[in-house]
Amino acid sequence: MGQELAKRLAGFEPTVVLTAEASGIAPGLVVAQALNVPLVYAKKYAPQVESPAIARVIPSPTKGGETKLVLSQRYVMPTDRVVIVDDFLSNGRTAVALIEMAREAGAEVLCASFIVEKRFKQGHASIEALGVPVCTLAQVEALENGHAVLTQPQDWSRTSHRPRSAASRGGSLKLRTTRIGVAKQ
Repeated sequence: MGQELAKRLAGFEPTVVLTAEASGIAPGLVVAQALNVPLVYAKKYAPQVESPAIARVIPSPTKGGETKLVLSQRYVMPTDRVVIVDDFLSNGRTAVALIEMAREAGAEVLCASFIVEKRFKQGHASIEALGVPVCTLAQVEALENGHAVLTQPQDWSRTSHRPRSAASRGGSLKLRTTRIGVAKQ
């Protein structure tokens, strides 16, 4: 999955992959290795981070309460071209915080990418409102009667979420829909 995200992000020519610990590190590392660029991750909770540091406090619906996200400016430079990589996109709060922190460090944020996107949440719109395109491998459109309704672009080069160098190709988005059963616990 990380290799596939890397293929989709290569055209942006990033210099850094940025993610948040802990669940973003695995896909971020594979993408960074495939693109031959460094992986930088923002630490969560009450971390000790090298100064100067940029921080955001974000609500955590998964854990309840709030989470502190901290990024050392030693690892994201004003000359960096950043892609965000994470496992899931739901409400987009973590990704928005990462975008804001990278921009505060002076870096250019090129794209935010995710393995799975919950399309019935507002994360996608929150990120695109910041002028950052969103790239996902699979999208959960809805949960219906114990099933996840999934869609995914059939041809990445024909979606609206592509590197600037491919922007002139045009084309329309074609989606393939699949139903997958969800085990109830």
